[in-house]
Amino acid sequence: MGTTTGAGATTGAGATTGAGATTGTGIATVTPTATCTATPTATEAVVTGAPCAVTVDGRPAPWGVPFRVPVGSVLETGRAERGLRSYIGFSGGVDADVVLGSRATDLLSGLGPEPLRAGVRLSLGGATATAPRAAAVPDAAPWAAPPGELLLPVVYGPRADWFTDAALRTLVTGAYRVSSASNRIGLRLEGPVLERARDGELPSEGIALGALQVPPEGRPVVFLADHPVTGGYPVIGVVPREALAAAAQAVPGTPVRFTPVSG
Repeated sequence: MGTTTGAGATTGAGATTGAGATTGTGIATVTPTATCTATPTATEAVVTGAPCAVTVDGRPAPWGVPFRVPVGSVLETGRAERGLRSYIGFSGGVDADVVLGSRATDLLSGLGPEPLRAGVRLSLGGATATAPRAAAVPDAAPWAAPPGELLLPVVYGPRADWFTDAALRTLVTGAYRVSSASNRIGLRLEGPVLERARDGELPSEGIALGALQVPPEGRPVVFLADHPVTGGYPVIGVVPREALAAAAQAVPGTPVRFTPVSG
């Protein structure tokens, strides 16, 4: 995967839509930005999320710590070694068009910048690095590998009354697994069916990050970054935001259990 950003990088095969997400290998070529009053000698980058190999012009670079990328250099990332998604960030950010406060692309609605593809040229923001940081330290704690089993807290509602008492028990006692049909819209699960107490559909409404929706086939879906509207299907509960980072890194086949918590 390769990406080139006009003011500084190129992305190709393996990059997903959105700011810097990559699930495969990635390449970025850094070039000067036309909007700078002085020609920069380098930009600063960081690769986070799922651990992966990182190189600059073929030489090893650190993962999870900011580092300099000289103008004209090639930054390359390998496939995720653990987890599912790695992320590349640049100092100053990516200067893509802002739509509704976001520079990411919503694949369902088509809102936002064009999805990344091989050879696309992006501009970087104005911040550049002219010297290496002294003792650079990540802003966050080291990323932990995804657990062998994903344990997700769930707050019942707002449509828990659309399900039988048996379904509510099944949700927190049943053995689920992450489906290969999952993506950044939702974490689809394989496992026991949740029985409805009433038929029909609801008027479509906005769906919250972490919403646990049950489509007609009866198996829950945990909605992630690109959470859309409900489409009329009931939401049996919501997984709190702090538990979703692990969910987004869960590979297909990962066992999933839900535990009830109060809202």
